[in-house]
Amino acid sequence: MTDPKHQRKRRGAGRVTLATVATHAGVSAMTVSRYFNRPDLVSDEHRQRIAQAVTELGYVPNLVAGGLASARGKIVGMVIPNISGPIFAHTIQGFSDTLSRHGYQVLLASSYFSAEQEENAVRAFLGWSPAALVLTSHFHSVGTEKMLAQAQIPLVETWDYQPERAPMQIGFSHAQVGVTSVRYLYGEGYRRIAFVQNSAAGDLSALERRDGYAATLAELGLEPQVFAPDPSLAPFEAGKQALHALMASEQPPDAIIFANDNLAAGGLLAAQRAGLRIPQDCAVMGFGDYPFAEMLLPSLTTIRPPALQIGVLAATRVLQSLGIIEGEPPHLELLECELVARESS
Repeated sequence: MTDPKHQRKRRGAGRVTLATVATHAGVSAMTVSRYFNRPDLVSDEHRQRIAQAVTELGYVPNLVAGGLASARGKIVGMVIPNISGPIFAHTIQGFSDTLSRHGYQVLLASSYFSAEQEENAVRAFLGWSPAALVLTSHFHSVGTEKMLAQAQIPLVETWDYQPERAPMQIGFSHAQVGVTSVRYLYGEGYRRIAFVQNSAAGDLSALERRDGYAATLAELGLEPQVFAPDPSLAPFEAGKQALHALMASEQPPDAIIFANDNLAAGGLLAAQRAGLRIPQDCAVMGFGDYPFAEMLLPSLTTIRPPALQIGVLAATRVLQSLGIIEGEPPHLELLECELVARESS
């Protein structure tokens, strides 16, 4: 078994220090320390230079001191796009339950689809020297990528599948979700198929589903019709806006794929208020299989991601990487989504 002291030394090897940042920014180490602890005492010019050095070097301030260093062994950081979103609930629960059975706890943060917020969370987590780090998708800032390259702890990217990337991958192809959605609706006889993007502008995975949708329509000789809701709108309102706009167009669609079930529910309810029959006048399809999807009237056709499986596997791979449980963690795990056909199509 690896000596814990040796393990801590190895993980810290090559770490960018506060002195390194000071040299890179051309300021004193004390000024860099003030930048993190009392930024109001640092001039604008020095703050800009230090911020640039922090990003370029991937610096993480070490928040764990002396006797607290062993605390890292029981904490795993996890950053997801949206804590309040039901789509990630099963992943969080499966991840936490699996870790807790082995005495580990989760530090959880939400980026709300912001690369900058994710970078801030990663920097804060790494400052506490966690045992491992789990992120969602592969869309990271330059600063985050720098930190990941230097982290020297187990790293897992979930809800995605990018074989060329260094971190372990546990997830699925979002582009394939778009392909599956179109091919299902085409098989049901629909030909004017529209796609509604997420109103959360930073949801780049939803854009990959859109790209899969558009490529499949092109293969079938059909024209894509994409609607981008107002980013200031909440999901239900965005779905309502999309439904009204698309159905008022010169060639209204006979089927609409929404980027997620929240948007789809907003569109479906707006259609009912407008006197439209679903699916006779227009089919509606979502993504996520949220708890309410089956309860809607008509019930919502959607794509069910392997959310719980992702969480359990991510925790299992972390524990294997740490030597807590047996087994060599695979670098890549491609999971399958499930098409759930219901009354709305």
